[in-house]
Amino acid sequence: MNIDNFGKQKKIALIAHDHRKKDLIEWVLENKELLSGHFLCGTGTTATLISEATGLPVTPYKSGPLGGDQQIGALIAEGKVNFMIFFWDPLSSQPHDPDVKALLRIAVLYDIPVAMNQSTADYLLTSPLMHEEHERHIMTVRDIPREHGL
Repeated sequence: MNIDNFGKQKKIALIAHDHRKKDLIEWVLENKELLSGHFLCGTGTTATLISEATGLPVTPYKSGPLGGDQQIGALIAEGKVNFMIFFWDPLSSQPHDPDVKALLRIAVLYDIPVAMNQSTADYLLTSPLMHEEHERHIMTVRDIPREHGL
């Protein structure tokens, strides 16, 4: 395994499906002070709505269905995102579900914290590790069993 560190300032991706955008915006407003010390980015509409509602700088990427999930995944692989809050809608089918699955796969491979709901986001954001450097263990090809064909 390759070992890498996160700095004290986290690079946080904020993502929400349509029916969860309001929930994520409210959560960001409640945690604005804590989040203000970190680099924030997100997929298209979500990033724009959060920035408008909170005044926090949030770098927008493309909308999820238009490739935004893949852009965030690439940023994770490049070490430019090391924390993800993704309020997803488990009750609605998404046209870009394969992209969401790929994004979650990359998050696991690169060992970044991921919150899929408000409770987990609360736990992660209030963790003492949020204010410290943190060591992560990135999977490499050598870590993948041969039966996976790599």
